[in-house]
Amino acid sequence: MSRIFGVSFASVYPHYVTKLERKGRTQAELHEVIVWLTGFDEATLQHHLDAETTFTDFFAQADLNPQVTQITGVICGVRVEEIEDPLMQQIRYLDKLVDELARGKAMDKVLRG
Repeated sequence: MSRIFGVSFASVYPHYVTKLERKGRTQAELHEVIVWLTGFDEATLQHHLDAETTFTDFFAQADLNPQVTQITGVICGVRVEEIEDPLMQQIRYLDKLVDELARGKAMDKVLRG
């Protein structure tokens, strides 16, 4: 089991925000991406942040967007579509979406519109 599985989503979240704000994107855009990916509403997302939910529990409670299979490419040197562990793949889906936002990709493209 990977160490990241037991890490709280709330402990990584500020790093996503910092990365995006450094590139001129907003926390609201990050939330839009997370809501799209997980099916959570803003209140549920905030609950997970406040409760310091682990990545394991965060994604266990998510209702992943059916279009996640369209998220492809390399993150941390690995193709996301080839990751065998379902939880690791879900975490990397989120990483990939954050990276695409940070690189200036249009929101409709990031959300596979």
